[in-house]
Amino acid sequence: MRAMIKLNQLSIRRGARLLFELANLTVHPGQKVGLTGANGTGKSSLFALLRDELHADHGSVSIPDSWVIAHVAQETPAVDIPAIDYVLQGDQEYMRLQEKLKVAEAEHDGHAQSELHDKLAAIDGYTARSRAGRLMHGLGFSGDQENLPVTTFSGGWRMRLNLAQALMCRSDLLLLDEPTNHLDLEAVYWLEEWLRGYQGTLLLISHDRDFLDRVVTQIVHIEQQKMKAYTGNYSAFELARAEHLAHQQSAHNKQQREIAHIRSFVTRFKAQATKAKQAQSRIKALERMELIAPAHVDSPFHFSFFPPTRLAAPLLSLDKVAVGYNESPLISGVKLSLAPGDRVGLLGPNGAGKSTLIKLIAGVLPPLQGKRKEAKDIKIAYFAQHQLEQLTMDETPLQHLQRLDRIATETDLRNHLGGFGFHGDDALSLVGPFSGGEKARLVLALLVYQKPALLLLDEPTNHLDLDMRLALTMALQDFEGALVLVSHDRHLLRTVADELWLVSDGQAKVFDGDLDDYRQWLSDKDKPAKSETTVSGVANKKGDRRAAAEARQKLQPLRNAVKKSEQKMDKVQTQLNDVEKKLADNTLYEDSNKEKLKALLLEQGTIKSALEQAEMSWFEASEALEEAEQ
Repeated sequence: MRAMIKLNQLSIRRGARLLFELANLTVHPGQKVGLTGANGTGKSSLFALLRDELHADHGSVSIPDSWVIAHVAQETPAVDIPAIDYVLQGDQEYMRLQEKLKVAEAEHDGHAQSELHDKLAAIDGYTARSRAGRLMHGLGFSGDQENLPVTTFSGGWRMRLNLAQALMCRSDLLLLDEPTNHLDLEAVYWLEEWLRGYQGTLLLISHDRDFLDRVVTQIVHIEQQKMKAYTGNYSAFELARAEHLAHQQSAHNKQQREIAHIRSFVTRFKAQATKAKQAQSRIKALERMELIAPAHVDSPFHFSFFPPTRLAAPLLSLDKVAVGYNESPLISGVKLSLAPGDRVGLLGPNGAGKSTLIKLIAGVLPPLQGKRKEAKDIKIAYFAQHQLEQLTMDETPLQHLQRLDRIATETDLRNHLGGFGFHGDDALSLVGPFSGGEKARLVLALLVYQKPALLLLDEPTNHLDLDMRLALTMALQDFEGALVLVSHDRHLLRTVADELWLVSDGQAKVFDGDLDDYRQWLSDKDKPAKSETTVSGVANKKGDRRAAAEARQKLQPLRNAVKKSEQKMDKVQTQLNDVEKKLADNTLYEDSNKEKLKALLLEQGTIKSALEQAEMSWFEASEALEEAEQ
């Protein structure tokens, strides 16, 4: 029987709270499983159990003893080592062999060195540093950042380093708990493809439905202290669960009324030119909502935006604005006008300035050039992750809301908080011990209560579970003001944004395409520029020949690099053959030839390393030539 993970009649408690009981589950090698359920249902506790950090209250969990388990550390030690060396530590076997090699070299033990070099070659140890570099690049680190000390990175970037370290491990089982929380959309796309190619067993906790859809082939859902497995991706699970919950008519009818409200908007405005685009967006959203709504009928989150205190057209305008830091523009020449009903999603590579642009719109950053004009007496609500830590930790959610409105009754305020999941005593609990998801829900509750005309959301879904994300999506559909959104949650972007803007290369402009086009744009942006033949009227043969010659001229350096790499490989391989031929001489292993043997073994190890590097150079040169020829 093949090795597998097996839960048998498993029960877990945290304190007096029962997370799940009598759970049975089998996960086969190579399966990619998404673990879903509301916050606090026991998903992370199951991970702790698999890592042997927590013990079952009842039943058993079995996992092959030989399996190497990788997970993302929640803390990053404040070490001064280069970031790439920190990532390399994820491959523990590589690190052990390197330490042993250092000892063997210090002791001049040629035989041990030879054995260790062979073991390093067997685990692709000579390509370890380049693998670590590729992981860091995929997660958004530049080449210059590879050698910066770990201590120089912020918390979010340290979490990316922890993720890279986990991926560096040649694991049999990979446990990922919300891996996209600190990533931008570009890194999410990359991680998606990396996980699709992962050969081990994957258990993934995520509240990103698009990410789950593209990565996993099975969903294990935890609710009401039970585990249930569903075959297929998250969308398939949603439909299956919707059928299972269809009998909950009263709750289902409530959501149908919300959908009917959106339909009324479509009916009222689809004939008006100024509202037609928004109506079309809501039609698309309805098509999705009608499928998934029954799967969330028991959601604890139901809220809507109040009508803005004041609306104006435009709410805010930017005219040839430049914005940046220390008098150095990051983005220039921005022209933007926001009116009630506008829905703008910001796209762009990491560091291009999406958050900077939102800070400019919010008034947090002043323009370096140009004009920012804000309509009189409008309210702007701005959500960013740093605001979670700016909550008053020794106050309750109710006290936070009372500071905004000292006239409202406690009943009204608690009803508002209830829509964000703060029921009963939760509204009277101190904020300090709250989870990231609870803090995010409270910040959103405070923003909604302020009746904004302009809503700015910078990664609002980090830490939010799927039910809360759906509630936010539905509430935004009915929001009367303007919205500017940065998010790696493609479902939220696709459902809410009517217009996409691309922030890149120091500019912010309308992006003519959808998220699939943006994915292609990201894929293409780093490829070598391809020569284009100018065609005007009848094809100019002379121009074609000139363009072909230019193309050949541009490709020649790449072809030369491939040829040079091939020659280098041949030369090094010849050297290795010579050394190994000498090592085949039995007399070499006599005591009198001990020093000669050590020298040859050292030479063999050095040549093997050089051959690995030559092969990598050839591979990279061949890949660059292939891309340029396409």
